Amino acid sequence: MNILLVSTNRNSLPMPVMPAGACIVAQAAERAGHAVHLLDMMFSQGAIRDIESAVTRFKPDVIGLSVRNIDNVNMRNPLFLLNDLQGIVSTVRAGTSAPIILGGAALGVMPEQILRLTDAYCAVAGDGESVFPQLLDRISRDEGFKDLPGVAYIENDVFHLNSYAAARFSANCPLPEYHRWLNIAAYRSHLATVPIQTKSGCQFQCVYCTYPKIEGSNCRLKEPGSVADAVARLAATGLRDIEFVDSVFNAPLEHAMEICEALARVKHKSRLQCLELNPRDFDDALVTSMERAGFVGMGITLESASDPVLLGLRKGFTSRDVHRAAEVVMRHRIPCAWIFLLGGPGETPETVRETLQFAGKHIRPSDVAFFNTGIRIYPETELESIARKQGVLSLPPEEMLVPQFYVSPDLDAGWMEQELKRSMESHMNFINIDSLGLPFLPVINRIGSKLGLSLPLWRHAGTIRRLLRFAGMDV
Repeated sequence: MNILLVSTNRNSLPMPVMPAGACIVAQAAERAGHAVHLLDMMFSQGAIRDIESAVTRFKPDVIGLSVRNIDNVNMRNPLFLLNDLQGIVSTVRAGTSAPIILGGAALGVMPEQILRLTDAYCAVAGDGESVFPQLLDRISRDEGFKDLPGVAYIENDVFHLNSYAAARFSANCPLPEYHRWLNIAAYRSHLATVPIQTKSGCQFQCVYCTYPKIEGSNCRLKEPGSVADAVARLAATGLRDIEFVDSVFNAPLEHAMEICEALARVKHKSRLQCLELNPRDFDDALVTSMERAGFVGMGITLESASDPVLLGLRKGFTSRDVHRAAEVVMRHRIPCAWIFLLGGPGETPETVRETLQFAGKHIRPSDVAFFNTGIRIYPETELESIARKQGVLSLPPEEMLVPQFYVSPDLDAGWMEQELKRSMESHMNFINIDSLGLPFLPVINRIGSKLGLSLPLWRHAGTIRRLLRFAGMDV
Protein backbone atom coordinates (compact mmCIF):
# COMPACT_ATOMS: atom_id res chain seq x y z
CA MET A 1 0.00 0.00 0.00
CA ASN A 2 0.91 3.67 -0.22
CA ILE A 3 1.52 4.98 3.31
CA LEU A 4 1.70 8.69 4.10
CA LEU A 5 3.24 9.43 7.50
CA VAL A 6 2.98 12.95 8.86
CA SER A 7 5.14 14.13 11.75
CA THR A 8 2.82 16.83 13.06
CA ASN A 9 5.13 18.51 15.61
CA ARG A 10 5.90 22.15 14.73
CA ASN A 11 7.11 23.32 18.14
CA SER A 12 10.70 24.45 17.52
CA LEU A 13 11.48 25.89 20.97
CA PRO A 14 14.02 25.82 22.46
CA MET A 15 15.20 23.98 19.35
CA PRO A 16 13.61 21.56 16.86
CA VAL A 17 13.45 17.89 17.85
CA MET A 18 14.15 15.38 15.11
CA PRO A 19 11.21 12.93 14.80
CA ALA A 20 13.23 9.77 15.36
CA GLY A 21 10.17 7.66 16.13
CA ALA A 22 8.40 8.60 12.89
CA CYS A 23 11.55 7.78 10.90
CA ILE A 24 11.90 4.40 12.60
CA VAL A 25 8.23 3.57 11.92
CA ALA A 26 8.58 4.72 8.29
CA GLN A 27 11.46 2.31 7.71
CA ALA A 28 9.62 -0.51 9.48
CA ALA A 29 6.61 -0.03 7.19
CA GLU A 30 8.92 0.08 4.18
CA ARG A 31 10.60 -3.17 5.24
CA ALA A 32 7.11 -4.71 5.38
CA GLY A 33 6.72 -3.99 1.67
CA HIS A 34 4.84 -0.70 1.60
CA ALA A 35 5.67 2.49 -0.30
CA VAL A 36 6.19 5.15 2.37
CA HIS A 37 6.35 8.93 2.21
CA LEU A 38 7.19 10.90 5.39
CA LEU A 39 6.02 14.51 5.57
CA ASP A 40 7.79 16.37 8.38
CA MET A 41 5.89 19.53 9.36
CA MET A 42 8.65 21.07 11.52
CA PHE A 43 9.82 23.62 8.95
CA SER A 44 6.65 23.85 6.87
CA GLN A 45 5.80 27.39 5.77
CA GLY A 46 2.30 26.35 4.74
CA ALA A 47 1.11 23.30 6.64
CA ILE A 48 -2.30 23.00 5.00
CA ARG A 49 -0.87 23.45 1.50
CA ASP A 50 1.86 20.87 2.12
CA ILE A 51 -0.60 18.27 3.40
CA GLU A 52 -2.99 18.85 0.50
CA SER A 53 -0.11 18.46 -1.94
CA ALA A 54 1.14 15.24 -0.30
CA VAL A 55 -2.32 13.67 -0.34
CA THR A 56 -2.87 14.63 -3.99
CA ARG A 57 0.55 13.46 -5.24
CA PHE A 58 1.00 10.31 -3.16
CA LYS A 59 -2.61 9.04 -3.13
CA PRO A 60 -2.18 7.22 0.21
CA ASP A 61 -4.12 4.13 1.18
CA VAL A 62 -3.39 4.84 4.86
CA ILE A 63 -2.34 8.03 6.65
CA GLY A 64 -0.39 7.87 9.90
CA LEU A 65 -0.20 10.99 12.06
CA SER A 66 2.62 11.11 14.62
CA VAL A 67 1.71 13.32 17.59
CA ARG A 68 4.52 14.29 19.97
CA ASN A 69 3.16 17.00 22.30
CA ILE A 70 -0.19 17.80 23.85
CA ASP A 71 0.85 21.17 25.26
CA ASN A 72 3.94 23.13 26.31
CA VAL A 73 3.70 22.17 30.05
CA ASN A 74 4.01 25.85 30.96
CA MET A 75 1.66 26.86 33.79
CA ARG A 76 2.43 30.56 33.34
CA ASN A 77 1.73 30.63 29.62
CA PRO A 78 -0.04 27.38 28.67
CA LEU A 79 -0.27 26.55 24.99
CA PHE A 80 -2.54 23.76 23.76
CA LEU A 81 -0.92 22.19 20.70
CA LEU A 82 -3.63 19.82 19.46
CA ASN A 83 -5.69 22.48 17.71
CA ASP A 84 -3.22 22.10 14.84
CA LEU A 85 -3.88 18.35 14.87
CA GLN A 86 -7.60 18.91 14.33
CA GLY A 87 -6.81 21.13 11.36
CA ILE A 88 -4.51 18.49 9.88
CA VAL A 89 -7.18 15.79 10.23
CA SER A 90 -9.75 18.03 8.53
CA THR A 91 -7.36 18.75 5.67
CA VAL A 92 -6.58 15.05 5.16
CA ARG A 93 -10.26 14.11 5.19
CA ALA A 94 -11.04 16.76 2.60
CA GLY A 95 -8.65 15.06 0.19
CA THR A 96 -9.05 11.34 0.88
CA SER A 97 -11.23 8.77 2.62
CA ALA A 98 -8.20 6.65 3.57
CA PRO A 99 -8.12 5.61 7.24
CA ILE A 100 -6.23 7.89 9.63
CA ILE A 101 -4.09 6.15 12.26
CA LEU A 102 -2.63 8.09 15.18
CA GLY A 103 0.66 7.38 16.94
CA GLY A 104 3.49 9.05 18.82
CA ALA A 105 4.33 9.84 22.43
CA ALA A 106 1.16 11.86 23.04
CA LEU A 107 -0.99 8.83 22.20
CA GLY A 108 0.76 6.85 24.89
CA VAL A 109 -0.28 9.50 27.42
CA MET A 110 -3.93 10.14 26.49
CA PRO A 111 -5.05 7.77 23.72
CA GLU A 112 -8.78 7.95 24.45
CA GLN A 113 -8.94 11.73 24.71
CA ILE A 114 -6.99 12.30 21.49
CA LEU A 115 -8.97 9.67 19.59
CA ARG A 116 -12.21 11.36 20.62
CA LEU A 117 -10.80 14.77 19.69
CA THR A 118 -9.92 13.66 16.15
CA ASP A 119 -12.35 10.80 15.49
CA ALA A 120 -9.49 8.90 13.86
CA TYR A 121 -9.77 5.31 12.65
CA CYS A 122 -7.59 3.95 15.47
CA ALA A 123 -4.32 4.60 17.29
CA VAL A 124 -1.05 2.78 17.88
CA ALA A 125 -0.38 2.88 21.62
CA GLY A 126 2.31 0.20 21.68
CA ASP A 127 5.73 0.08 20.01
CA GLY A 128 5.08 1.65 16.60
CA GLU A 129 8.00 -0.12 14.95
CA SER A 130 6.33 -3.44 15.69
CA VAL A 131 2.60 -2.67 15.85
CA PHE A 132 2.19 -0.36 12.84
CA PRO A 133 3.38 -2.88 10.20
CA GLN A 134 1.09 -5.53 11.71
CA LEU A 135 -1.82 -3.12 11.60
CA LEU A 136 -1.08 -2.26 7.97
CA ASP A 137 -1.02 -5.96 7.13
CA ARG A 138 -4.49 -6.41 8.62
CA ILE A 139 -5.82 -3.38 6.74
CA SER A 140 -4.27 -4.49 3.42
CA ARG A 141 -6.05 -7.84 3.71
CA ASP A 142 -9.27 -6.19 4.88
CA GLU A 143 -9.08 -8.06 8.18
CA GLY A 144 -10.10 -6.89 11.63
CA PHE A 145 -7.55 -5.41 14.01
CA LYS A 146 -9.51 -5.34 17.27
CA ASP A 147 -7.52 -8.22 18.74
CA LEU A 148 -4.15 -6.72 17.79
CA PRO A 149 -1.97 -5.87 20.84
CA GLY A 150 -0.95 -2.24 21.08
CA VAL A 151 -3.95 -0.83 19.21
CA ALA A 152 -6.55 1.56 20.66
CA TYR A 153 -9.92 2.32 19.10
CA ILE A 154 -13.44 3.51 19.89
CA GLU A 155 -16.44 1.35 19.05
CA ASN A 156 -20.03 2.29 19.83
CA ASP A 157 -18.65 5.21 21.85
CA VAL A 158 -16.67 2.80 24.08
CA PHE A 159 -12.88 3.13 24.24
CA HIS A 160 -10.77 -0.02 23.86
CA LEU A 161 -7.03 -0.39 24.44
CA ASN A 162 -5.43 -3.75 23.74
CA SER A 163 -2.63 -4.49 26.18
CA TYR A 164 0.80 -4.64 24.62
CA ALA A 165 3.73 -6.83 25.61
CA ALA A 166 7.05 -6.08 23.94
CA ALA A 167 7.77 -9.73 23.21
CA ARG A 168 9.69 -8.86 20.05
CA PHE A 169 11.90 -6.25 21.69
CA SER A 170 15.20 -5.83 19.86
CA ALA A 171 18.40 -5.19 21.80
CA ASN A 172 19.89 -3.44 18.76
CA CYS A 173 19.85 0.35 18.77
CA PRO A 174 17.57 1.47 15.89
CA LEU A 175 19.18 3.87 13.44
CA PRO A 176 16.95 5.23 10.70
CA GLU A 177 18.43 6.79 7.58
CA TYR A 178 17.62 10.35 8.61
CA HIS A 179 18.95 11.87 5.38
CA ARG A 180 16.28 9.96 3.44
CA TRP A 181 13.37 11.18 5.52
CA LEU A 182 14.21 14.64 6.89
CA ASN A 183 15.59 18.02 5.91
CA ILE A 184 18.84 17.46 7.76
CA ALA A 185 20.33 20.80 6.71
CA ALA A 186 17.45 22.64 8.38
CA TYR A 187 17.78 20.67 11.61
CA ARG A 188 21.54 21.23 11.71
CA SER A 189 21.14 24.95 11.11
CA HIS A 190 18.89 25.08 14.17
CA LEU A 191 21.44 23.12 16.25
CA ALA A 192 19.13 20.14 16.71
CA THR A 193 20.65 17.05 18.29
CA VAL A 194 20.06 13.49 17.12
CA PRO A 195 18.09 11.55 19.76
CA ILE A 196 19.18 8.05 20.81
CA GLN A 197 17.74 5.76 23.48
CA THR A 198 19.88 3.17 25.24
CA LYS A 199 16.82 1.58 26.82
CA SER A 200 13.04 1.78 27.02
CA GLY A 201 10.94 1.64 30.15
CA CYS A 202 11.57 3.27 33.52
CA GLN A 203 11.97 1.64 36.93
CA PHE A 204 11.22 4.80 38.92
CA GLN A 205 7.79 5.76 40.27
CA CYS A 206 7.66 9.56 40.17
CA VAL A 207 4.07 10.60 40.89
CA TYR A 208 3.70 12.86 37.83
CA CYS A 209 5.46 10.80 35.19
CA THR A 210 3.91 9.19 32.11
CA TYR A 211 6.96 7.11 31.09
CA PRO A 212 5.69 3.91 32.77
CA LYS A 213 2.45 4.28 30.83
CA ILE A 214 4.22 4.94 27.51
CA GLU A 215 7.14 2.51 27.76
CA GLY A 216 6.39 0.32 30.77
CA SER A 217 8.08 0.06 34.16
CA ASN A 218 10.59 -2.64 33.20
CA CYS A 219 13.84 -1.51 31.58
CA ARG A 220 14.63 -3.17 28.27
CA LEU A 221 18.28 -2.49 27.56
CA LYS A 222 19.98 -1.88 24.22
CA GLU A 223 23.23 -3.71 23.62
CA PRO A 224 26.08 -1.26 24.35
CA GLY A 225 28.04 -2.18 21.24
CA SER A 226 25.06 -1.43 19.00
CA VAL A 227 24.65 1.98 20.67
CA ALA A 228 28.30 2.85 20.08
CA ASP A 229 28.03 1.63 16.49
CA ALA A 230 24.94 3.83 15.94
CA VAL A 231 26.82 6.88 17.26
CA ALA A 232 29.80 6.18 15.01
CA ARG A 233 27.58 5.71 11.95
CA LEU A 234 25.72 8.95 12.65
CA ALA A 235 28.98 10.85 13.00
CA ALA A 236 30.19 9.39 9.72
CA THR A 237 27.20 11.03 7.99
CA GLY A 238 27.97 14.41 9.60
CA LEU A 239 25.45 14.11 12.45
CA ARG A 240 27.86 14.64 15.35
CA ASP A 241 25.61 16.31 17.95
CA ILE A 242 23.88 13.41 19.67
CA GLU A 243 21.67 13.38 22.75
CA PHE A 244 20.76 10.35 24.85
CA VAL A 245 17.07 10.75 25.65
CA ASP A 246 16.45 7.86 28.05
CA SER A 247 13.98 8.54 30.85
CA VAL A 248 17.02 8.09 33.15
CA PHE A 249 20.42 7.46 31.55
CA ASN A 250 22.24 6.09 34.61
CA ALA A 251 19.67 3.54 35.74
CA PRO A 252 20.76 0.84 35.83
CA LEU A 253 24.21 2.27 36.52
CA GLU A 254 26.05 -0.80 35.23
CA HIS A 255 24.42 -0.42 31.81
CA ALA A 256 25.33 3.27 31.61
CA MET A 257 28.95 2.41 32.42
CA GLU A 258 28.97 -0.25 29.69
CA ILE A 259 27.55 2.25 27.20
CA CYS A 260 30.29 4.74 28.06
CA GLU A 261 33.00 2.10 27.79
CA ALA A 262 31.71 1.00 24.38
CA LEU A 263 31.66 4.61 23.20
CA ALA A 264 35.20 5.18 24.41
CA ARG A 265 36.42 2.25 22.31
CA VAL A 266 35.16 3.71 19.02
CA LYS A 267 36.57 6.89 17.50
CA HIS A 268 33.20 8.52 16.86
CA LYS A 269 34.25 12.21 17.19
CA SER A 270 30.72 13.12 18.30
CA ARG A 271 29.55 15.68 20.83
CA LEU A 272 27.38 13.74 23.25
CA GLN A 273 24.82 15.06 25.71
CA CYS A 274 22.42 13.59 28.25
CA LEU A 275 20.06 15.71 30.35
CA GLU A 276 18.43 12.88 32.31
CA LEU A 277 20.79 11.78 35.06
CA ASN A 278 19.57 10.66 38.47
CA PRO A 279 21.67 11.81 41.47
CA ARG A 280 21.21 8.51 43.30
CA ASP A 281 23.53 6.53 41.03
CA PHE A 282 25.87 9.38 40.18
CA ASP A 283 29.55 9.20 41.11
CA ASP A 284 33.05 10.08 39.95
CA ALA A 285 33.46 6.81 38.10
CA LEU A 286 30.37 7.50 35.96
CA VAL A 287 31.37 11.07 35.11
CA THR A 288 34.93 10.00 34.30
CA SER A 289 33.52 7.36 31.95
CA MET A 290 31.26 9.96 30.35
CA GLU A 291 34.25 12.25 29.80
CA ARG A 292 36.18 9.45 28.10
CA ALA A 293 33.12 8.56 26.02
CA GLY A 294 32.90 12.06 24.51
CA PHE A 295 30.17 13.78 26.52
CA VAL A 296 30.25 17.57 26.32
CA GLY A 297 27.14 18.22 28.43
CA MET A 298 25.09 16.51 31.10
CA GLY A 299 21.96 17.29 33.08
CA ILE A 300 20.81 16.16 36.51
CA THR A 301 17.05 16.03 37.05
CA LEU A 302 16.47 16.84 40.71
CA GLU A 303 13.08 18.63 40.81
CA SER A 304 13.90 19.65 44.40
CA ALA A 305 16.70 19.73 46.96
CA SER A 306 14.32 19.31 49.90
CA ASP A 307 13.46 15.94 51.42
CA PRO A 308 9.71 16.57 52.02
CA VAL A 309 9.21 17.37 48.33
CA LEU A 310 11.45 14.56 47.09
CA LEU A 311 9.38 12.19 49.22
CA GLY A 312 6.10 13.68 47.97
CA LEU A 313 7.24 13.28 44.37
CA ARG A 314 8.51 9.73 45.06
CA LYS A 315 11.79 10.55 43.34
CA GLY A 316 13.65 7.64 44.92
CA PHE A 317 16.54 9.72 46.28
CA THR A 318 17.16 12.18 49.10
CA SER A 319 18.71 15.61 49.60
CA ARG A 320 21.87 13.82 50.70
CA ASP A 321 22.14 12.34 47.19
CA VAL A 322 21.55 15.81 45.76
CA HIS A 323 24.40 17.37 47.73
CA ARG A 324 26.72 14.45 46.95
CA ALA A 325 25.99 14.89 43.23
CA ALA A 326 26.95 18.57 43.47
CA GLU A 327 30.29 17.58 45.01
CA VAL A 328 30.92 15.14 42.15
CA VAL A 329 30.13 17.77 39.50
CA MET A 330 32.61 20.17 41.12
CA ARG A 331 35.43 17.68 40.54
CA HIS A 332 34.84 17.42 36.79
CA ARG A 333 34.80 19.66 33.75
CA ILE A 334 31.63 18.56 31.93
CA PRO A 335 29.09 21.42 31.84
CA CYS A 336 26.02 20.53 33.88
CA ALA A 337 22.37 21.60 33.65
CA TRP A 338 20.41 21.23 36.90
CA ILE A 339 16.67 20.74 36.41
CA PHE A 340 14.11 21.73 39.07
CA LEU A 341 10.32 21.49 39.31
CA LEU A 342 8.83 23.68 42.03
CA GLY A 343 5.37 23.27 43.55
CA GLY A 344 5.01 19.51 44.00
CA PRO A 345 3.34 17.61 46.84
CA GLY A 346 4.90 18.65 50.14
CA GLU A 347 6.19 21.97 48.78
CA THR A 348 6.04 24.90 51.21
CA PRO A 349 7.72 28.32 51.32
CA GLU A 350 10.49 26.73 53.40
CA THR A 351 11.17 23.95 50.90
CA VAL A 352 11.20 26.42 47.98
CA ARG A 353 13.81 28.51 49.80
CA GLU A 354 15.82 25.38 50.59
CA THR A 355 15.97 24.42 46.91
CA LEU A 356 16.84 27.94 45.75
CA GLN A 357 19.53 28.21 48.41
CA PHE A 358 21.03 24.90 47.28
CA ALA A 359 21.09 26.10 43.68
CA GLY A 360 22.70 29.41 44.60
CA LYS A 361 25.36 27.85 46.79
CA HIS A 362 26.25 24.56 45.10
CA ILE A 363 25.75 25.09 41.35
CA ARG A 364 28.80 26.43 39.54
CA PRO A 365 28.31 29.85 37.90
CA SER A 366 29.43 28.27 34.63
CA ASP A 367 26.57 25.76 34.81
CA VAL A 368 22.85 26.42 34.40
CA ALA A 369 19.87 25.87 36.70
CA PHE A 370 16.53 25.43 34.93
CA PHE A 371 13.34 25.97 36.96
CA ASN A 372 9.76 25.15 36.08
CA THR A 373 6.82 25.93 38.35
CA GLY A 374 3.67 23.87 38.65
CA ILE A 375 3.37 20.26 37.48
CA ARG A 376 1.26 19.16 34.54
CA ILE A 377 -1.33 16.64 35.76
CA TYR A 378 -1.91 13.65 33.49
CA PRO A 379 -4.70 11.07 33.84
CA GLU A 380 -3.90 7.76 35.53
CA THR A 381 -0.88 9.13 37.37
CA GLU A 382 -0.50 9.18 41.13
CA LEU A 383 -0.42 12.96 40.96
CA GLU A 384 -3.96 12.94 39.57
CA SER A 385 -5.13 11.01 42.65
CA ILE A 386 -3.24 13.34 44.98
CA ALA A 387 -4.69 16.41 43.28
CA ARG A 388 -8.26 15.10 43.53
CA LYS A 389 -7.89 14.18 47.21
CA GLN A 390 -6.50 17.64 47.97
CA GLY A 391 -9.19 19.42 45.97
CA VAL A 392 -6.67 20.80 43.47
CA LEU A 393 -8.32 19.02 40.51
CA SER A 394 -12.02 18.64 39.74
CA LEU A 395 -12.12 18.11 35.96
CA PRO A 396 -13.01 14.57 34.83
CA PRO A 397 -10.22 12.68 33.00
CA GLU A 398 -11.89 13.04 29.61
CA GLU A 399 -11.50 16.83 29.85
CA MET A 400 -7.82 16.83 30.87
CA LEU A 401 -6.40 17.35 27.41
CA VAL A 402 -6.58 21.04 28.25
CA PRO A 403 -3.55 21.58 30.53
CA GLN A 404 -4.19 21.22 34.25
CA PHE A 405 -1.44 21.99 36.76
CA TYR A 406 -0.68 21.03 40.33
CA VAL A 407 0.68 23.43 42.93
CA SER A 408 0.90 22.33 46.55
CA PRO A 409 -2.04 23.72 48.55
CA ASP A 410 0.53 24.71 51.21
CA LEU A 411 2.06 27.18 48.78
CA ASP A 412 0.91 30.37 47.08
CA ALA A 413 1.75 30.14 43.37
CA GLY A 414 2.26 33.89 43.03
CA TRP A 415 4.70 33.96 45.94
CA MET A 416 6.62 31.03 44.43
CA GLU A 417 6.97 32.85 41.10
CA GLN A 418 8.17 36.03 42.81
CA GLU A 419 10.69 34.13 44.94
CA LEU A 420 12.07 32.45 41.82
CA LYS A 421 12.24 35.79 40.03
CA ARG A 422 14.25 37.30 42.90
CA SER A 423 16.72 34.43 42.69
CA MET A 424 17.02 34.85 38.93
CA GLU A 425 17.83 38.53 39.42
CA SER A 426 20.92 37.67 41.44
CA HIS A 427 21.96 34.53 39.53
CA MET A 428 22.37 35.01 35.78
CA ASN A 429 22.79 31.26 35.30
CA PHE A 430 19.22 30.63 36.55
CA ILE A 431 16.59 30.34 33.82
CA ASN A 432 12.91 29.40 33.80
CA ILE A 433 10.57 27.91 31.23
CA ASP A 434 9.80 31.36 29.82
CA SER A 435 13.45 31.56 28.77
CA LEU A 436 12.95 28.49 26.58
CA GLY A 437 9.95 30.07 24.89
CA LEU A 438 11.63 33.26 23.68
CA PRO A 439 10.69 33.63 20.00
CA PHE A 440 14.17 34.84 19.10
CA LEU A 441 15.94 31.92 20.83
CA PRO A 442 16.63 30.04 17.56
CA VAL A 443 18.37 33.16 16.22
CA ILE A 444 20.48 33.36 19.39
CA ASN A 445 21.41 29.71 18.99
CA ARG A 446 22.52 30.19 15.38
CA ILE A 447 24.50 33.35 16.19
CA GLY A 448 26.21 31.61 19.09
CA SER A 449 27.14 28.70 16.88
CA LYS A 450 28.60 30.97 14.17
CA LEU A 451 30.60 32.84 16.82
CA GLY A 452 32.17 29.55 17.77
CA LEU A 453 30.68 29.23 21.26
CA SER A 454 31.34 25.73 22.55
CA LEU A 455 28.43 23.33 22.76
CA PRO A 456 26.09 22.84 24.46
CA LEU A 457 24.95 26.45 24.12
CA TRP A 458 22.88 26.29 27.31
CA ARG A 459 26.16 26.46 29.23
CA HIS A 460 26.32 30.11 28.10
CA ALA A 461 22.91 30.98 29.58
CA GLY A 462 24.43 33.45 32.05
CA THR A 463 26.36 35.31 29.36
CA ILE A 464 23.35 35.40 27.04
CA ARG A 465 21.09 36.73 29.82
CA ARG A 466 23.58 39.49 30.62
CA LEU A 467 23.81 40.53 26.96
CA LEU A 468 20.04 40.60 26.59
CA ARG A 469 19.72 42.62 29.80
CA PHE A 470 22.27 45.06 28.41
CA ALA A 471 20.09 45.33 25.29
CA GLY A 472 17.14 46.29 27.49
CA MET A 473 15.29 42.96 27.55
CA ASP A 474 13.82 41.69 30.83
CA VAL A 475 14.85 38.04 30.62
